[in-house]
Amino acid sequence: MPIEPDGDARLQGVSLRSLPKVSLHDHLDGALRPATVVELADDIDLDLPEDDADELADWFADKSDSGSLVDYLKTFDVTTAVMQTREGLTRVAREFVEDLAADGVIYGEVRWAPEQHLARGLSLDEVVEAVQEGIEEGEDAAESAGHDIRVGQLITAMRHADRSLEIAKLAVEWRGRGVVGFDIAGAEDGFPPSKHREAFDYLASRFLPTTVHAGEAAGLDSIRSALIDGRALRLGHGVRLAEDLRVVSREGEEVQVQFGELARWVRDREIPLELSPSSNLQTGAIAAWGEEIEDHPFDLLYQLGFAVTVNVDNRLMSRTSLTRELHLLAEAFEYDLADLEAFQLNAAAGAFLTIEEREELIELIAEGFER
Repeated sequence: MPIEPDGDARLQGVSLRSLPKVSLHDHLDGALRPATVVELADDIDLDLPEDDADELADWFADKSDSGSLVDYLKTFDVTTAVMQTREGLTRVAREFVEDLAADGVIYGEVRWAPEQHLARGLSLDEVVEAVQEGIEEGEDAAESAGHDIRVGQLITAMRHADRSLEIAKLAVEWRGRGVVGFDIAGAEDGFPPSKHREAFDYLASRFLPTTVHAGEAAGLDSIRSALIDGRALRLGHGVRLAEDLRVVSREGEEVQVQFGELARWVRDREIPLELSPSSNLQTGAIAAWGEEIEDHPFDLLYQLGFAVTVNVDNRLMSRTSLTRELHLLAEAFEYDLADLEAFQLNAAAGAFLTIEEREELIELIAEGFER
């Protein structure tokens, strides 16, 4: 049975929650505590679908389990509505970091779209400042509790809007003050990265790294545009890259696979895939392969040498944690601790940090798994 988000599991006698982890694909507006949503909504007189925290958690999970990314994204109307004040943003960011620390995360990147948090008069700079304040408060609280964690912001532009260049400039302005990279998010199908080429050109000229949502609701063309137009150093999800792999033969556990040129490029260049198993199931991203975690092409990609990483995407909507996602994969594909360590090392190598910081992170992971 899958563990609860706040639960734990053991593998080879080791607590999965205690293992050092790296979280690369984690949305701030998808990670609120249900009780916090209720309290913040009360502060601004916002009507909620459910007023009880447990019932609201059930509502988020039920609405998100739609098989459609578009329907899945509708639940964010509720969370973003309570993230329109400085106090709300700071609290959500602080609790986000605390929850990562409790999940065993030692380095995380949080993505969120500042343009979605201006409804009550805050400026773009003010919302970024509020989130950074919350992150630093959360890091301090974690340190006081004996857990070292560092969290960087991934400033995100909404791909269906026309503010990506403005948001790209915002990200560059805040580099060195908490921001580590850039992303585009939202409805993927019909809104390719090529529509935001000017923003990506600007980011490339300023050497700010990008990760791009691609290969979730749309297929290979979306991934190709992320790499070419977006200069993506990582692929947000990227699960549908498996469409560029053709299984030629199977003999027992031996699988012969023919690579398309796109898949081979991503594999050979070790471009990290930010895979989110539970979310990929909920949004229908793996519908071509099946409807269970065991059907996810994660293992195929891993066995073929892709730089796979494990992520939660949205903790609230998927009612999950990084510990739980690792447990689900270990159960589905009979992974051992060496496999789980490989996923964390892939994530550390793909983090938007300096090479010295990445090497230090890799050492911390190796030491943690050795213990």
